[in-house]
Amino acid sequence: MSDSADWRAVLTASERYDNIQRLTKVLAASGGGAFSFEDEAYKTSTSREEYDSACNPPPSSPPYSPPEGVTTPASPGIKIGSYANCHYIDDGATSQVYRSDTYALKVIVETNIAPHNPRLEARLLSSLSHENIISLIETFYDQSTRFVLVFPYMPLTLNRVLEQHTESNTTLSSRQTNHIFVALFSALDYLHTQGIIHRDIKPSSLLLSSPFSASSPDPSITLIDFGTAWSPEHSPPTEPADNKILDIGTSQYRAPEVLFGNKSYTTAVDIWAAGVMLAECIMKPCPRPLFESRGVHEDGNQLGLILSIFKTIGSPTEETWPEAGRGGKEGLRTVPWESWRAFERRGWEEVLPEVVGDRWRELVGRCVRYQSEWRVRAGEAVEILRGGK
Repeated sequence: MSDSADWRAVLTASERYDNIQRLTKVLAASGGGAFSFEDEAYKTSTSREEYDSACNPPPSSPPYSPPEGVTTPASPGIKIGSYANCHYIDDGATSQVYRSDTYALKVIVETNIAPHNPRLEARLLSSLSHENIISLIETFYDQSTRFVLVFPYMPLTLNRVLEQHTESNTTLSSRQTNHIFVALFSALDYLHTQGIIHRDIKPSSLLLSSPFSASSPDPSITLIDFGTAWSPEHSPPTEPADNKILDIGTSQYRAPEVLFGNKSYTTAVDIWAAGVMLAECIMKPCPRPLFESRGVHEDGNQLGLILSIFKTIGSPTEETWPEAGRGGKEGLRTVPWESWRAFERRGWEEVLPEVVGDRWRELVGRCVRYQSEWRVRAGEAVEILRGGK
């Protein structure tokens, strides 16, 4: 095993982030902070094995998520800046999130995990205005000189909605799915027309203002998590368009061109992720991932995702993925086609056999394509969902 300096040098930001996400579920029952736990393990572990073991503790009781709602906690919270009664609700790779009445405060506690850049996130969000993109209310430095971003508080994530359907062995209705993805693709269309790549589209990046209810209007849907976004106007010169960082995205939502090292990737990585999300939402009898992705602490996690993609939709060929062929774009780390194990191409009727309606399969198929430039544009997806095509 490499010494401590070596194992930390090869530990990626996405690996740390996934460990934090895992710890969040395990520690929820005791109210522990996943970020603090992971950070302590990172600083004190003497080997990768020790770090991985610390980040995978057995839960003392089944993971618990408090009911999603808008009620204000009865107990007094802490004060952050001028915001009183702040209660911890979540954390991520670089931040802890608190609720203060109708506000969500994102407190930055780690500033050196690339490509997470909270100040770029603040600049970018300050320049955006769209009904399906989170509004930045203000930023400030708290009593401990930590950078804080303030957003409207919304009680529910799409990830939690999908978990609830999985627990009850049910699925989203066609109307609900349509409502969610019109909002997502509308937000992406707004971003992509400005050359902005979100780079972390996943179910937990969509907030709902309330649960779906037959007796209430459909909830507002809002896209969040712009901490790793890339912008031609706001990103630093150290990350030009043809040399973007590859350590982006989350587990099974990562696009194949990123997995194969194309640093010139485009907004199409967001479309791939959105298509994978859509497939997950329309699965029967309940939501489940389209692709399998091993835990980040396991050897070959990236290769495992590649294999799952190949097995699910078929191995790529020079016809289905020209940019990865011998005459493809420079920088795509591929091997000769004949060296790849061949999995037969599968139609979407076979991949999604129980889905009702060809429109859903068609849209997934137009998003989840190897050739990035052949994927549907976000604006086209909105038209399809609204019945325009």
